[in-house]
Amino acid sequence: MRKLILKMQMSLDGFVGGPNGEVDWAFKTIDADAQAWIVKTISDAGVHIMGSCTFRDMAAWWPTSTEPYAKAMNEIPKVVFSKDPNVKSSNEKLTTMALEDATRVRGSSRAPDSAGNIESWANARVATGDLAEEIAKLKAEPGKDILAHGGARFAQSLVRLGLIDEYQLMVHPIALARGLALFWSLRESLNLRLVSSTAFPSGAIAHVYRSAPAR
Repeated sequence: MRKLILKMQMSLDGFVGGPNGEVDWAFKTIDADAQAWIVKTISDAGVHIMGSCTFRDMAAWWPTSTEPYAKAMNEIPKVVFSKDPNVKSSNEKLTTMALEDATRVRGSSRAPDSAGNIESWANARVATGDLAEEIAKLKAEPGKDILAHGGARFAQSLVRLGLIDEYQLMVHPIALARGLALFWSLRESLNLRLVSSTAFPSGAIAHVYRSAPAR
């Protein structure tokens, strides 16, 4: 059975986004080594999953991106979780602050639309059922591991339901003081085992944790 991995950018004080979902702070400490780590992480997955807001952001960004991440983001199959079965064709303009931040900070890395890239997002599967049941189905499918991207509410739901097998958290050298906390919805303490830590020249550190027995 394949694992569900959650990949998130995080501040020192545990936030994965600012009060309005801002993520511009994370771009400031992504150096070449950190970028290479992220590219490997997303390339190793068999499927990428995300909530509807993140899906709309990514579908608007990756098809025309020339960044090193774009190849994996466009080519690897996607699953979007939404109660709306028409999520791929409705509310196309309801993007988030994360897309605004990416456009402002990294907007120069754009290329003409690629029909193949756009099609890969148009062909994303839509999961509308119970979250735990849908994740169980994905884990039972053959292939490489599942990589969850968020956004914050989707990630919080995965955490709360105990569905995540591995956390890949890139912690940035900044304290936001307030924002969207990844673990705020936990119903009880969460025991994790540190698998690896990778420090980057910019000061960011990638921590990989896996589930551990209760102490």
